[in-house]
Amino acid sequence: MEGFKYFHPIEIRYGDLDPQGHVNNAKFFTYLEQARVSYIKNLALWDGRSFFKIGFVLADAQLTFKKEIQFGMAVRVGVRVISMRNKSMIMEYIIADQDGVQIFATGKTVLVTYDYQTAATIPIPENWRRAITDFEGLVL
Repeated sequence: MEGFKYFHPIEIRYGDLDPQGHVNNAKFFTYLEQARVSYIKNLALWDGRSFFKIGFVLADAQLTFKKEIQFGMAVRVGVRVISMRNKSMIMEYIIADQDGVQIFATGKTVLVTYDYQTAATIPIPENWRRAITDFEGLVL
């Protein structure tokens, strides 16, 4: 789990399971979403109130499944921004056990900054860029 500075714990709910008794593949994407929103809140880029103020939309999501997750396992998602362009950023994820020994999945998403009032893409706000680069130690 090298390189990840932010982790979000995930509670595996009974409703996350499929008939085979492990976490349904679609729920993995929900775990990424939970971690992504938590990351943005942690950096004080969103106050947790209106979703129209988050300022980004999901443009692409990729996930590589490595191992099944069973009910009752202690799981966390590592999330980080690995690159930023003018209007988009790439986030990388790792879903693992608490010790980082078992890796359940890895993934990436592309987020595009968006103004919900004008329904148009916008450049990444400077305060976002600064907060993310400072937290991640990115050199842009």
